[in-house]
Amino acid sequence: MSKDRDQVWDEWGELVNMAPGELEDWLETEESRSVGDSDSGESTGHRSGRRIVEIKRTKKDDLTDGQWDHMAKVVGYIKRHTAQGPSEDAENSDWRYSLMNWGHDPLK
Repeated sequence: MSKDRDQVWDEWGELVNMAPGELEDWLETEESRSVGDSDSGESTGHRSGRRIVEIKRTKKDDLTDGQWDHMAKVVGYIKRHTAQGPSEDAENSDWRYSLMNWGHDPLK
């Protein structure tokens, strides 16, 4: 992980703006399942969303190295993709749905 954990923690707290229950509910929707790359039946983002819920329910001191690495990956994904927003109808866009799978609702 190239960033230090304090930086990852701070950026994670800013960017992952969906609560665990909110994200779990979202992941059950057809919209959530309709976006992202999928070669095994579940998209990368959808799988990441389930992992994000687990991380958000873990105390900071109990996070594993793998969880820290995933947090850094999530932060990078959100930063890259928020910069690529649609010019119209962001609310109902695949762009928003994909970001929400990664724990970030750009309309919040």
